[in-house]
Amino acid sequence: MLIVLLGPPGAGKGTQAKYIAESLGLVHVASGDLLREHQAKGTDLGNEAKTYMETGALVPDDLVIRMVLDRISEEDALKGAVLDGFPRTEVQAKTLDGHLGESGIDFVLLIEVPNGHLVERIANRRLCETCQRPFAPWETQNCGHEGLYQRDDDKAEAVINRLKVYESQTSPLIEYYQLQGKLKNIDGTNEINVVTNDLLNAIK
Repeated sequence: MLIVLLGPPGAGKGTQAKYIAESLGLVHVASGDLLREHQAKGTDLGNEAKTYMETGALVPDDLVIRMVLDRISEEDALKGAVLDGFPRTEVQAKTLDGHLGESGIDFVLLIEVPNGHLVERIANRRLCETCQRPFAPWETQNCGHEGLYQRDDDKAEAVINRLKVYESQTSPLIEYYQLQGKLKNIDGTNEINVVTNDLLNAIK
């Protein structure tokens, strides 16, 4: 089973992807994590991606997709995977479908949260300096580390720009999966456990 989890910045994709993967016995695959892992291990794919990142260029879609396909072909992913925020564009989705063939993506779950909620949520978010776990203002840092910081792109003005980019890139992708009959919309403004249950129910 292959599930794509979509949603704007701050919608909780990373958190929910982990919950869904654990609940269904699937692996959680996030493209950003894959890039870092391949670079840390010094793999051919990681070194190839590094040449782009060092010059400030975007890592080509095909290279990222090769990383994803490589990851979901590993033994622990035989049951399936949850793709966290990837693909991000219609071009990426079509390329991924081309590689997957008839098996394709089974479900696409879109976590919807109004922009006003997102700006407030992200602008108030702080990350652990060590493990990068996000914490809301009302949460106590309980990850075993000390020190929180705010990313520059989590500041209100930057968040608004990120949302504009998301909307321009992802609207065609949403329509693409709607036409395939695979997209299901989930209200992301509810409590975390409610959103998790709604996501699980959507793929039954």
